[in-house]
Amino acid sequence: MKIKSEILRRLVEPGVIAIIRADSSTHLMHVAEALRKGGIIAMEITMTTPNAIELIQEVTRRHGDDIVMGVGSILDTETCRAAILAGAEFVVTPVLRPEVIQLCRRYARPIICGAYTPTEILTAWECGSDFVKVFPADSLGPNYIKSVKAPLPQVEIIPTGGVDVATVADFIKAGCAAVAVSSNLVSKKIVETQNWEELTATARRFVEAVAKARAK
Repeated sequence: MKIKSEILRRLVEPGVIAIIRADSSTHLMHVAEALRKGGIIAMEITMTTPNAIELIQEVTRRHGDDIVMGVGSILDTETCRAAILAGAEFVVTPVLRPEVIQLCRRYARPIICGAYTPTEILTAWECGSDFVKVFPADSLGPNYIKSVKAPLPQVEIIPTGGVDVATVADFIKAGCAAVAVSSNLVSKKIVETQNWEELTATARRFVEAVAKARAK
């Protein structure tokens, strides 16, 4: 079992968190492997995926230390605890959930709590969230993040929703700790066609985009 500091490090390096939503669990093992080959080691299975808890157990059993497996779309402490006990190494909420933050801190698991407004962002941070998930980021954009970071530079922000290869650099330059990407990375088409080579190539493009933005 990884310690919290190690999980936190691997969430920001290389700085891309893959969000996996699926109608079926059939191909998720292949998805995880393809992402890993492309350099993405942090992955989040959302609770909207069928048998999400069982999948977390299976993926962590198969891939072990090669990846960091998290759980997303968490809304309550009961589901959060079940996912952590199943092996989830970090937790993501879509909205502000102080009680989920408290539970994650009790179990020494990183929490990325969702927020939208500056007040929600600061509240999540002051409640103890390790990162704040600004969602949906596509309706706000990198300039919003930059504006929020001006008076709140201490808050570690991870934008989610609408992030793509073309916007990654702008989000990183705006001060984001990492980015979280869903359908622009793990698309339904790639999963349905089982085009794992394309998924690996796409993952690599995201990783390279973050590295290049940080270098500048």
